[in-house]
Amino acid sequence: MTAWIAGIVLLAGLLAYAGMKVAIARNPAGTLDMADRILGGAGGARVESTGLAYGPLPRQRLEVIVPDAPAAAPRPVLVFIHGGGWDSGDAADYHFIGRTFASQGYVVVLPTYRLTPEGVFPRMLEDGAMALAWVQANIARHGGDPGRVVLAGHSAGAYNAVMLALERQWLGRAGVEDGFIKGVIGLSGPYDFFPFTSDAARKAFAHVAPPEQTQPIRFVRGDAPPMLLITGDEDTTVKPRNTAALAAALRKVGARVEELHLPGIDHSQPVMKLAAPFARDGRVREAMLAFLQRTTRPSALVQAQVR
Repeated sequence: MTAWIAGIVLLAGLLAYAGMKVAIARNPAGTLDMADRILGGAGGARVESTGLAYGPLPRQRLEVIVPDAPAAAPRPVLVFIHGGGWDSGDAADYHFIGRTFASQGYVVVLPTYRLTPEGVFPRMLEDGAMALAWVQANIARHGGDPGRVVLAGHSAGAYNAVMLALERQWLGRAGVEDGFIKGVIGLSGPYDFFPFTSDAARKAFAHVAPPEQTQPIRFVRGDAPPMLLITGDEDTTVKPRNTAALAAALRKVGARVEELHLPGIDHSQPVMKLAAPFARDGRVREAMLAFLQRTTRPSALVQAQVR
């Protein structure tokens, strides 16, 4: 009888493992989000709004996740753009990012954007700029401070975030005030990747002439928002040299930039470590929180109003 029960338990475990492998293959971020919820990553945060439209198209929508606790003053804001090679991904699968940072006192906005073949350059940037215009106009209604907004992203989302922060035209066209972005965090981002060597990059950018105008490194400027660039030294999808090259170029023109190169870490792990199953390694989370605290301190005027 005992052996029979042990066999059933083993079979159930194998089936659960197989099911998890299928789920991860089909939707890695969604599976990670589910695991984060199961393991208690939702503490201290709640989804305030889901599927809010920032534009007329189906993928022009966003999620808003806020702290559970009431606040005496508007909170700083983190806008996080998902990755996926510009051909996959959905903000609804990244609620674990919202829970991680909303539980620390931030209003978190997760925008979805158009993907290839429709969302080729510059449409992903146009969508990102529209989402930020929505934040500028509406985040106060959700308890956020439009004067303290940091933009972040992973992989393709890091490209979108950095490009929006460096090349002024996209935010300007959307009516976003110059200086609206107070800081930028890029995880595993491609910033200097021409000539294009991946199918994803070719699908998104090969039609552009000259192709160099798609590269964030071409738009470095001394008055860029402060940046934190994080990469793993085992990243074979987006080589760590992207981070090193952009950081060096920013320093050369006098911009503020910080680099974090993580030994033994691959392309996906920096964002995975922001979810409960991998939270024991807090290097990415703690670096991001420290950067957020430095770049979103209330102004003297706001502090005086709170007093």
